[in-house]
Amino acid sequence: MKKGYIALTCSIAFEVFGTTMLKLSDGFSNVLPSIAFIIGMGTAFYSLSICLRTIPLSLAYAIWSGVGTALTAVIGVLLWDDPFNLITLSGFALIIGGVALLNASNKSVETAPSS
Repeated sequence: MKKGYIALTCSIAFEVFGTTMLKLSDGFSNVLPSIAFIIGMGTAFYSLSICLRTIPLSLAYAIWSGVGTALTAVIGVLLWDDPFNLITLSGFALIIGGVALLNASNKSVETAPSS
């Protein structure tokens, strides 16, 4: 299971990297960021497929998309001055809370006795 979470973490990092490169590619008009986007997303999906060997799809995808979205939004705020206000903060809290609830519900299913 630990190996699955390592692969999921790598997948999230490469997805955030790829999305950042997509912004820098300026509509695929800059070659190096465009190539980096392809490499980042390819590696992200490969790593995601590896993590699915040990982590349930619903949990892995929820964590991947939620954490990836939140980190990408933070990068947008920090690097490109995307708007940040109470609504943005609330959105981050909801994403993180949702991922935490999904993770907790998965752990309760793992520890429940089977009938």
